[in-house]
Amino acid sequence: MCKGLAALPHTCLERAKEIKTKLGTLLQKPENAIDLIIPYPEKHEKTIKAPKPSSDEALQWRDSLEKLLQNSYGLSAFQSFLKMEFSEENVEFWMACEDYRKVKSPAKLAAKAKKIYEEFIQAEAPREVNIDHFTKDVTMKNLVEPSPSSFDLAQKKIFALMEKDSLPRFMRSEIYQGLVK
Repeated sequence: MCKGLAALPHTCLERAKEIKTKLGTLLQKPENAIDLIIPYPEKHEKTIKAPKPSSDEALQWRDSLEKLLQNSYGLSAFQSFLKMEFSEENVEFWMACEDYRKVKSPAKLAAKAKKIYEEFIQAEAPREVNIDHFTKDVTMKNLVEPSPSSFDLAQKKIFALMEKDSLPRFMRSEIYQGLVK
């Protein structure tokens, strides 16, 4: 192989230069250090299409998570905030339950129930929500014969969790503060 600098074959010198170039590139300070570890494709932030609420309307969200979730702009802002915190599964589960409740066809209800269960409820689900074992058991029993109310208990628990935990953090966020100024 490559021994001593004087005896280096041409290919070994080329390889050494290539390694030096790569190291030089790595040693340059990137804009975001995490990009060296996990390079992500450019993310395009979802633009909120609903009209921006007035300051007074946004101030009402402090008193009611329900009002926040019923407002398209508020829901989108809340989702964006939770995505930045890597905790969007709760609001996504809540929204999935809202959509589920509107399904009329028993066949579609069963299919959608299975999908929600596999995505949010079952152990090791991709976006597993944090619910207690009792709630999980009740939900699983409800899914034996799916109905529009199958996820009601779990949805109420997640709503309470968001109200107690996520909403106060959202109220302190720059996203929300920008709306009430």
